[in-house]
Amino acid sequence: MLMQSFRILNSIRHPNGLFSASKITVNTGYDKSWIRDNIYAAMGLEAIDPDIVIRTYHALLDIFLKHEWKIDWAIKQKPLHSYQYIHARYHPLKLTEFWEEWGNKQNDAIGAFLFKIADLMDKGIKVMRDSNDERIIQKLVYYLRSIEYWQDKDNGMWEEYEEVHASSVGACVAGLMRISKYTDVPERLIEKGQETLNRLLPRESKTKETDLALLSLIWPYNIVTEEQREQILSNVELKLLRNRGVIRYAGDKYYNMNGEAEWTMGLAWLAIIYKRMENFTKYRFYMQKTMDTMNNEGELPELYFANSEKHNENSPLGWAQALYMIAVS
Repeated sequence: MLMQSFRILNSIRHPNGLFSASKITVNTGYDKSWIRDNIYAAMGLEAIDPDIVIRTYHALLDIFLKHEWKIDWAIKQKPLHSYQYIHARYHPLKLTEFWEEWGNKQNDAIGAFLFKIADLMDKGIKVMRDSNDERIIQKLVYYLRSIEYWQDKDNGMWEEYEEVHASSVGACVAGLMRISKYTDVPERLIEKGQETLNRLLPRESKTKETDLALLSLIWPYNIVTEEQREQILSNVELKLLRNRGVIRYAGDKYYNMNGEAEWTMGLAWLAIIYKRMENFTKYRFYMQKTMDTMNNEGELPELYFANSEKHNENSPLGWAQALYMIAVS
């Protein structure tokens, strides 16, 4: 099953290392490449062969270098409009932005990128190629300072309402903490984010009591206290867990047919967390539920419609397939 998932995930990977969110042939827009999705997808391949993911991060670095002028502008003056922020999705071959209006302000994607660059370097994997890469990494730190990430109302992991999201702030805190070993990060820049987290948690935002995105603060970022971790897990399992997945948050309208859609990746995410907590009873429980949601091709779809065995057309979701690979490795 692991090698089948490897083949599935590799099938949505382009020659330059970038992943589409789902099948390259889908008509839902998931043929595009998201920064965040690429980071999670690459972690799935990293679980098998760490060296195979280097091209993915080089391609992401090339995206930032291609749009360095925009990052420079945002550093000089805090962006006022969403199009002035670093975009979250790109053409997988041309590395160009998609300009239509959507929830583009996704600060967690930048935090996730800094986190994984540092994480790979900590493991002895040479990701940064030259002074150009070093320069753009430093500018991403300055970018987070300029947008005041700790109080910036972004669209969050789900590309929706502009609020201060704990999952976005936490990703930036984790990224800045890890990358501070390799570039200049003012200590106060991290402290401001930590202060926001302590005010918000265990909530995701002003309007969301709990959210699937909060699991990222437990894994991979590991930046919550034990008490915060237990509160997040309790809320997610009590209020968001369903039979064929985890809903993103109460009242989610995305693919809502008689109820909130059930996201398969939430099950694998919980399995990863409980495995690292050495709670193997719950780990096995969530692993079985994850495998039960695979379709006949061994794919993990993005989501199942509420209380049904029917999934949407985004199958496989690279992000979900990767989380399964990490959980089982």
